[in-house]
Amino acid sequence: MTTAPLLDIKDLTVTYDSGAAAVRGVDLTLEAGQKLGIAGESGCGKSTLALALLRLLPAGAKLTGEVLLDGEDVLTMKWGRLRAVRWAGASIVFQGAMHSLNAVHRVGDQIAEPMLIHGTVPASGVRKKVTGLLEHVGLPASRADAYPHELSGGQRQRVMIAMALACDPKLIVADEPTTALDVMIQAQILRLIEQLVAEQDVGLIMISHDLAVLADTCDRLAVMYAGRVVEQGPASEVYAAARHPYGKALSAAFPRIGDPSSRHAPRGLAGDPPDPSDLPSGCTFHPRCPVAIEACSVEDQELRGERDWQAACLHV
Repeated sequence: MTTAPLLDIKDLTVTYDSGAAAVRGVDLTLEAGQKLGIAGESGCGKSTLALALLRLLPAGAKLTGEVLLDGEDVLTMKWGRLRAVRWAGASIVFQGAMHSLNAVHRVGDQIAEPMLIHGTVPASGVRKKVTGLLEHVGLPASRADAYPHELSGGQRQRVMIAMALACDPKLIVADEPTTALDVMIQAQILRLIEQLVAEQDVGLIMISHDLAVLADTCDRLAVMYAGRVVEQGPASEVYAAARHPYGKALSAAFPRIGDPSSRHAPRGLAGDPPDPSDLPSGCTFHPRCPVAIEACSVEDQELRGERDWQAACLHV
């Protein structure tokens, strides 16, 4: 008997009133306890996808397809059910904790708020749960009485992780959780996230432009370009030997420790992702692709290859 995945995204498309398609026909699955990385440049649809999972997009966004969380479609949930699922079923760690935390409330009160709203902990036990969560993410219990501006960037990000865990969700979506942090603190936060996922058997979706971070943290990796998944497979293998030209370009943009050639001659990718409201014909990557042929400008490519590792490229 096979069990349904924790998260099953089927043909998810997000369009705006302007006609721009920010996410186009995305299919992804995530098992409990699994870590899925989503990579791509700014403007490729990563954050839009993250917000769509809990219908946090603005009113002008139109969503089609299915987002099955534990077999229940988030896109068709009534408001009351959706409100119950947020935090308790799935939670999000946003990038830039200083902008996500309320500057005039103590961080302990902000961690407590979702527990009180959802009633997951009796009111008499909330304070104990808050201090326990802070200690779990490596902060002293006394930090519960601090305001966000009294904490460092790494400490604020730990508070955001504690808040995401407050109602014991089955899924955590981390949208660029370490972008604003220095390298040492970034490493600590990544190890912390890995540890918490392993201990609590939650599913993790981590979004980043940094393939090296995702390869080191995640089990599987999906590369997005112009709103579509153009490659997905085992994280370490996609990072080391991507099959799609875009995945190769992303991987090559980061110099590797111990590899002088990549340090002295870093490779980049000219140009920018296309405007979602004015996509080129055929494969949307072909105007920037170093191996494009005439057929690439005519027909868009579907994911192909073995089931475990696929790429949307004519050359695969």
